Amino acid sequence: MEKKKLEFKGGWSVAFLPVYIFLFFCILYFVVLKAFEMYALAMGALTALLISALFTKKGHYEAYWEAVYRGAKEAVPVTILLLIIGMFSAMIKAANISTGFVWLADRLHVGGGLFTAFTFFAVCVIASATGSSLGTMFTCFPIFYAAGILLGSDPAALAGAIVCGGIFGDNLAPISDTTIISAGTQEYTKKSGFADVGGCVASRLKYSLAAGIISFVLFWIFGGGGTLGTGAEDILREHRNPAALVMLVPVAVMLFTAVRTRNIYKAITVGLILGTIVGLAFHLLTPESVLSIQDGAPAGFLTDGVNGMIATITLVISVYGIMGVLTAAGALEKITDLILNSRLGQSSRGAETAMMLGISVTTMFFGGVTSASMATFGKIQNEIGKRAGLHPYRRANLLDGFANSIVLAVPFLSVFVFIGSSLTAGYEYADALSVTQVAGFMFYCFSLFLVLLFSVFTGWGRTYEGENGRPEKARPPH
Repeated sequence: MEKKKLEFKGGWSVAFLPVYIFLFFCILYFVVLKAFEMYALAMGALTALLISALFTKKGHYEAYWEAVYRGAKEAVPVTILLLIIGMFSAMIKAANISTGFVWLADRLHVGGGLFTAFTFFAVCVIASATGSSLGTMFTCFPIFYAAGILLGSDPAALAGAIVCGGIFGDNLAPISDTTIISAGTQEYTKKSGFADVGGCVASRLKYSLAAGIISFVLFWIFGGGGTLGTGAEDILREHRNPAALVMLVPVAVMLFTAVRTRNIYKAITVGLILGTIVGLAFHLLTPESVLSIQDGAPAGFLTDGVNGMIATITLVISVYGIMGVLTAAGALEKITDLILNSRLGQSSRGAETAMMLGISVTTMFFGGVTSASMATFGKIQNEIGKRAGLHPYRRANLLDGFANSIVLAVPFLSVFVFIGSSLTAGYEYADALSVTQVAGFMFYCFSLFLVLLFSVFTGWGRTYEGENGRPEKARPPH
């Protein structure tokens, strides 16, 4: 039986009311109040749903909440994955892998621009291992930033390197929430299911590495020129531990398993078991850091990982609920038809250009909260891409890539620039940086945008969905 279309007082455009209300809360918390908490945004999304329900036509109130449930139901695979990857991420953080890179930098005697470039590389690896851009930034700033400005790095370039390293991990890591969401919003048409995470990571590697190499060189060239100061040796001595680098082994095995088997569940299982064994063997972890009780409360990276994902999961479920409302009201279909019936919809390049503009504008409006913007625009991108015949990997890569590119460098509309700027305060040997200073050195965001733009206009890496969902270079005939 065909479901009755959800109707609002004032027409189908009123279905976007929860999006507008959610956007208000994004700007309020992330731009005005500078409160960078995911659970606050989840509250905003749920409040938006409650208010918007009052604008449904008579007899449609129950249908409204049924639409919310249907939308939230689609988030179940994403939420389960986020809970699992939270445990692996917490394990890597508990092992304090960053101290291994500080030891390596000390042994290589790097300083100035080379230390800035090395910091970018190290933070890229750490963020890829933890899957958390913001968490990596909070961990790495006190170590790398403090040492780098005493070793002659330019403070603004060094801050940009740390922020960009975190974004690199967000863009590429198979355990990143944005990677999971970008894959989990793109459906196959020739078979059931959504894009697998391992396939998405394997196919986007070329874009991320190209942008990463360009960024490394730029940070090396422009990252020096600071004033050498006293105290760097003390900071390096306090935060160096060569044994921590051994945790790269379970990270590498996890990444290899994810790409090889295309099964993120198996990859995380292997990574967790191997990482726990290696961490305990090298005294980077203790039995208590794995699972314990402290002051009557559960502790250890297993419970910390689950707990740390709750706010993000709540946000994802609520945003998916909003998209369920837009789907039931026919709003997403109208927006998709509008795009595909325009000049952009007449070619694959045009469809991908529309995707670029759509996710970029959505991410900017959401203050750089990429998980929310991808969950919001991902449904529209899915419909555009399916009608254009593009493979789910390609759609997911463009969704994640453009969301993590140039829009995150907008000075007053990016949570990443705000946090990067705020984390430079409190050092007695350097002044706090402004958002415009940090934004000028977001080299990875600039590079990734140019790489993806080149891909869109030349067709580099573009694949279509063939039989049984296989990626093909040429578009199959309808």
